[in-house]
Amino acid sequence: MATAEDRGRRLDQFVAGRLSDASRAWVQQLIQQGRVQVDGRPAKPALRLRGSECVEISGGMQRLPLRAISEDIPLNVIYEDEDVVVLDKPAGMMVHAGAGATESERNRGTLVNALLHHFGRLSEIGGQLRPGIVHRLDRHTSGLMVVARNDRAHRRLAEQFAGRAVRKTYLALVHGWPKGDSGTITSAISRDVLRRTRMTTRRGGGRAAVSHWRVRERIDGPYGKFALVEVKIETGRTHQIRVHMASLGHPVAGDTLYGAPRRLKRIATTRASTSAGSEQAITLERNFLHAATLEFAHPGDGRPLCFSTPLPPELLNFLAQVKGEVQL
Repeated sequence: MATAEDRGRRLDQFVAGRLSDASRAWVQQLIQQGRVQVDGRPAKPALRLRGSECVEISGGMQRLPLRAISEDIPLNVIYEDEDVVVLDKPAGMMVHAGAGATESERNRGTLVNALLHHFGRLSEIGGQLRPGIVHRLDRHTSGLMVVARNDRAHRRLAEQFAGRAVRKTYLALVHGWPKGDSGTITSAISRDVLRRTRMTTRRGGGRAAVSHWRVRERIDGPYGKFALVEVKIETGRTHQIRVHMASLGHPVAGDTLYGAPRRLKRIATTRASTSAGSEQAITLERNFLHAATLEFAHPGDGRPLCFSTPLPPELLNFLAQVKGEVQL
């Protein structure tokens, strides 16, 4: 029963708050299935409660089928054979749909969907939602990934990742100048209890994580100080490079989740520069993080494979802007 305190709340929020361990996405599925009734009638997730309704859940809590959907989406394939596919994932593309997704717009445009269209069958170890996926990149991170086309290849690649035999090198532009030219971060990573979309190094009991960084270039330009760093990771924790670099006080450019500014204002260094031009600001609609190299042993014959891909145009353009090499 809804009370006066619930007045104005959405139905899906109300139900999620009454069910333990139920995500809002799952609750929305229940409502869409007609399993939630308000005063004896089916309702929509966005219904605003008045505060006196009787809300009932009928039947079992059955999840809608979760599976990837074949879509004709372009892919930048670097290498392919009967066992593996190596590709350059663009920023903005999710690797696969989230656990609460349904076959709606939330499950469109994923890397898995594109892979199914181009290659048909993939490894089935990851299930129908994640076929072929051995490792992932964040949605707003670009760069190299390897995908398994069959279960044998998946198992052998997974063994390499678990044994830290896969070598991954990233390029990142971070705010400020790190102390020293290189270093290693070993802070354990766990989920932030207050902001569940964030990870943190400030809690105990997190998962071990190791990142080795090296400064490739220090930049002191019209938008402040930056460092282009190369990062090699031994582990693949969620947001690992982003949270590790932020823990040093040097968030990745564009990564507003971990403290990077949304807009960069041009710094006025002289009286003459204090003009309309000094008010110009630049933004980056993604994280300046790119998986540049990937090395592993072929899961079939064991031969060493090494791939590399350059920074995409939007990152090259942003880099030139912070250096002052291009004019807005």
